[in-house]
Amino acid sequence: MHMHQPPLPLTRDLVLIGGGHTHALILRKWGMDPLPGVRVTVINPGPTAPYSGMLPGYLAGHYPRAALDIDLVQLARFAGARVILGAAEGIDPEARTVQVPGRPAVGFDVASVNVGITSTMPDLPGFAEHAVPAKPLGAFARKWDAYRDRDGPARIAVIGGGVAGAEIVMAMAHALRERGRPAQIALVERAQALSTLGPRAAETARRALDALGVEVIEQVGVARITDSGVILDDGREIAADFVTGAAGARPYDWIARSGLRQVDGFIAVDATLRSSDPAIFAAGDCAHLTHDPRPKAGVYAVREAPVLFHNLRAALGAGRMRTYRPQRDYLKLISLGGKSALGERFGRSFSGPLVWRWKDRIDRKFMDRFRDLPEMAPPPLPRRHAAGLAEALGDKPLCGGCGAKLGRGALREALDGLPASGRADVTPLPGDDAALLLTGDQRQVITTDHLRALCADPVTMTRIAAHHALGDIWAMGADPQAATATLILPRLSAELQARSLAEIMQAAAEVLKEAGAAIVGGHSSMGDEMTIGFTLTGLCDRAPITLAGARPGDALILTKPLGSGVLMAAEMAGRARGADVAAAYALMARSQGPAARLLRGAHAMTDVTGFGLAGHLDGICAASSCGAELDLDAVPVMAGAMELAEAGLRSTIFAENRRLAPELPQGGKADLLFDPQTAGGLLAAVAAEAAPQLLRDLRAEGYDAARIGRMTARPGLRLQS
Repeated sequence: MHMHQPPLPLTRDLVLIGGGHTHALILRKWGMDPLPGVRVTVINPGPTAPYSGMLPGYLAGHYPRAALDIDLVQLARFAGARVILGAAEGIDPEARTVQVPGRPAVGFDVASVNVGITSTMPDLPGFAEHAVPAKPLGAFARKWDAYRDRDGPARIAVIGGGVAGAEIVMAMAHALRERGRPAQIALVERAQALSTLGPRAAETARRALDALGVEVIEQVGVARITDSGVILDDGREIAADFVTGAAGARPYDWIARSGLRQVDGFIAVDATLRSSDPAIFAAGDCAHLTHDPRPKAGVYAVREAPVLFHNLRAALGAGRMRTYRPQRDYLKLISLGGKSALGERFGRSFSGPLVWRWKDRIDRKFMDRFRDLPEMAPPPLPRRHAAGLAEALGDKPLCGGCGAKLGRGALREALDGLPASGRADVTPLPGDDAALLLTGDQRQVITTDHLRALCADPVTMTRIAAHHALGDIWAMGADPQAATATLILPRLSAELQARSLAEIMQAAAEVLKEAGAAIVGGHSSMGDEMTIGFTLTGLCDRAPITLAGARPGDALILTKPLGSGVLMAAEMAGRARGADVAAAYALMARSQGPAARLLRGAHAMTDVTGFGLAGHLDGICAASSCGAELDLDAVPVMAGAMELAEAGLRSTIFAENRRLAPELPQGGKADLLFDPQTAGGLLAAVAAEAAPQLLRDLRAEGYDAARIGRMTARPGLRLQS
């Protein structure tokens, strides 16, 4: 007898803290060879991780900013991992948890730390107020962008005359020279500059510094930083309005509080890259190799990746530990400002444009490993299968969120076949999923909604699902009252179930409390994948706002931009930029409560969700016996959505939505009118004279609200000509 193999349960949590070079390589390797039963999580402050090797080339103007970024959202999708966007601020080895601000603690069975270092100098007076650390790179790059593009003379001081400081200062000097900006630039080193290089290589670098007009100040420390420059220990002042520090190579403060054994604040690891706690590993600059100390250099982080990948799997139950043996010396390739570089290894040095091209090729090849991710083909269909199976599967994965909804036609047909309830105290409201309940003279509305997970992080998904469900309550002009949760989790071990449920319920309680509602219980079960839903009640102090009631001449206001459907479809296909996906998550998790309060005088209102803007506006038109004209240019869209739509990316339900309004044109921005929205904005028909003030009030609350058209007496939907 043939037995269907159910999905294998997840039994262990692997948490990667930081998206450094080592962890990026591990995620890539994991995508190609995952360990069954392991749930992988990567925690990083943002959706991208910059590659330090290309920083000087970016500062000099040889690369665009995007060239430095490893897209962790795309990489995590490839690896089947969840992404938590936030900076870790603590690890508790006993509780096996990682603390990330603004969310429940993240549990782990095995963890790895690869957070790099910071160049902050907390002991240097004035540094925090008046200087920019060179690491972390993201914030430094943003500050440099703004400074580089100013007009007038530039005055720059770089503290730290090692290789990193020299590369940075030469890159800055080159960029300013290319822009024709006169510049006064100093490199300050308390000992001897470029001391880690051999005499010949150091001399080459000094000549390059001199040619770029950089003054090298050595054998003197910095006393303090002021708003006008750098005060040296001997009393001299270097005038500067952009000061950066490349001398610091400090571990993050939370590591000192971890209880792990440390050397100079760095996590001490043995030859297997394991810390003093057998469940916690570390790699890259934040780690100290006790068996063979090495300088802080990206080459070691890269070479550690295969060993760490193997040893993490061993710690999770598969295999035996391996030893990491760092190389004795490594090739140093140092940018000299322009498209020229210096190379040194084993005391020999060489320089010139050919060396820069060599370095450029090495750097680009490294980054291409994360951009040209191999496509992992889905398993083939069985040779013998029922007719229609290939067509039912379609040519792309099923979307999450509202992209996975059934079409409105199917739902309406099913509901229309039901007999009337016969209850005088229950009034179905126009639409498919809400009703007005009367208890004495108290008006109460009830609605339900649930979402197939569109991201692997239960907390992000819960926040989105809760705001999505609350949208119906807010659209009716009601105040959220009570909620029950309905959860389906994938097959997990008892411990992982407990972790996931704790994260989900804590996140749900926070969102619903902020909305004024109480979560009073729920139901959970196991299935093939995560689904999160809520049934909600709300109280009305007046008749609820419905789809009916819009009048010809009313202005149409939309409170959130469109595009979540195409962005989530593209994210599943690994084709959306991580920064755009992160911005979309933030918009989907944005409360509509303040907007709903401002729009309580609307004649008709709905939340824009699975049927797209056109489908939900069609619902208002049908219920109100009106038509509508849309100003397509005024419709706001999410970052990245237009280019993805123009590239042909579509959500699963797009074609069904398109049939709801066949009279509207196709192509370009018009296609986003049919894009299913998850936790989308409110769409309100309001008196035309009230619209300007409402828009001002909504924008003052932080909404990207827009007046996108008007209701008309003529039936049907059309675009303004």
